[in-house]
Amino acid sequence: MTVNAARHFYRLAARQTGTMVLLLAALWLAACSDEAQAPKSLGMVATANADASEAAAEMLRKGGTATDAAIAAQLVLTLIEPQSSGIGGGLFSVYYDGSNGAITTFDGRETAPKATTERLFLKADGKPMAWLDAALGGRPVGVPGVIAALHLQHSKFGKLSWFELFQPAIRLARSGFKVSPRLSAAIADAEELEQDEAASALYYLPDDAPEKAGEPVPAGHVLKNPAYAKTLQLIAEQGPDGFYKGEVAKAIMTAVTSHEINPGLMTLEDLAGYKAVERAAICVPYRVWQVCGMGPPSSGGLTTGMILSMLEPYSMSAFDPRGVMAAHLFAQSSRLAFADRNKYMADMDFVDVPVAGLTDPAYQRSRTRLINPLRDMGEAAPGTPQGPMSEQKAADASLVEYGTSHLAIVDRYGNAVSMTMSVERGFGSRITAAGFVLNNQLTDFSFAPSYGGNKVANRPEGGKRPRSSMSPSIVLNEDGTLFAAVGSPGGSRIIGFTARAIMGVTDWGMTMQEAVSLPHVINRNGKTTEIEDTSAGAGLDGKLQQFGKLAAPLAELGHEVEVTQLNSGLQGIRRLPDGTLDGGADPRREGVVIAVDKAD
Repeated sequence: MTVNAARHFYRLAARQTGTMVLLLAALWLAACSDEAQAPKSLGMVATANADASEAAAEMLRKGGTATDAAIAAQLVLTLIEPQSSGIGGGLFSVYYDGSNGAITTFDGRETAPKATTERLFLKADGKPMAWLDAALGGRPVGVPGVIAALHLQHSKFGKLSWFELFQPAIRLARSGFKVSPRLSAAIADAEELEQDEAASALYYLPDDAPEKAGEPVPAGHVLKNPAYAKTLQLIAEQGPDGFYKGEVAKAIMTAVTSHEINPGLMTLEDLAGYKAVERAAICVPYRVWQVCGMGPPSSGGLTTGMILSMLEPYSMSAFDPRGVMAAHLFAQSSRLAFADRNKYMADMDFVDVPVAGLTDPAYQRSRTRLINPLRDMGEAAPGTPQGPMSEQKAADASLVEYGTSHLAIVDRYGNAVSMTMSVERGFGSRITAAGFVLNNQLTDFSFAPSYGGNKVANRPEGGKRPRSSMSPSIVLNEDGTLFAAVGSPGGSRIIGFTARAIMGVTDWGMTMQEAVSLPHVINRNGKTTEIEDTSAGAGLDGKLQQFGKLAAPLAELGHEVEVTQLNSGLQGIRRLPDGTLDGGADPRREGVVIAVDKAD
């Protein structure tokens, strides 16, 4: 019996005088309503690793929320994918509340120690340090924000106990996990990692190992991390104090300040004083959808929205998503968006960012008119949006985040989380403490504090959060209901990766798997448009492998083209009109989607 039929019967019964008939009708209606409201599934998870996806799925089976599942997954990723994220780094999380359709965000970005000055990355002669020199050791380590942000989000949207969420990661840290080919290769590529005593003990074979002593642990090696298990146990029992105070905090500070080559400035007071922040989402209309993401200190939400907004006048659905016109127009809108990003975006707690002006439809239309559909415009100049602006504005270099991961989760209650986590480059600062890698996120600041006689908005300052490109996104339907959750790692390329995936599920009507598997074209307003060559990419389909053929036709339009491989790690989930979920994991990495359809 359908709900409508039951309601019709109840209305008929209500006209009768028999109490028993009316009671039976009411019970019948309630039963049918419960049946209709029962979820079609218990949710879906998409993370960068099978063990992390399973930990998230375990929480959903227990009745947990998307927030509960995201926490369990991130704690496992810290262990299993230490090169790409971890509790020694930061995160941004965008949350959709299925009970009322509200969107909010959580800022767990690292902060600079209070003793930091704008000369943080200047040498004695006043010239900027080389990036690789600056990224090593304690100097670039920001106060980690992951645990504080996860706890803040859990306090509002968690259902399971905080302690329970730590158990999958603790089990794996104690019993061990099999090292993946990607992790083994990352260890081999991470120069200076073996110079850190604790990291060397974790990620390299011991001296008594047969034949390969001192080599990076190979794929298939069972890696145990008892120090991390101990850290997790403390945080599970004590909450954030188990991380920001006590022995874990002391281990972090000691590792940062005692580095022989590049000591940092972090104090115990910096750690104890860290605060995660709940912030309003940045939502930009795109056709019939709303694309919502992080505001500053992330440039991701604004820049992703601006790229899409400038393309709205074009009928992108009419173009082949793998064709030259789609690539050309996307590159042009990216140029314009990055020109504004590089000049205006930084930590809004320190500088005025003209958010309303940058997202104003009239301003975006004025930028669209600068696009020549038949010719590359070359380096784009920033515009002049309306609104309050700090005088501290000047272009700065786009630094790269290699050590990043993304997850997307939807639960049985209709809630969704899109979360991007990072330690900056692979294995962050290349130092560890208490079983986990410490970030080098302060290298996301501009090394030069001034440019052209003006202060740079994204210069180092004590307590400031460096600008990020992380772009966790949630897309809403016209009626405000959930349409998709998606995001990616990839440094400043994250913005382009995410924007194209959103176009895949909106303009081109793709499944989420098709959208995250799209070949990439990236332009960050430099001289080079980067076109993906995936001919050596394992697991990518034939269509993807042909994308390098766009180099010649784009060059004819004036693009200076570089053909390369682009290592995104998109994860996403789409909700279909009938309520079913459709997920995708980027084939360029080791991501796994799990549809959860059975409770514990």
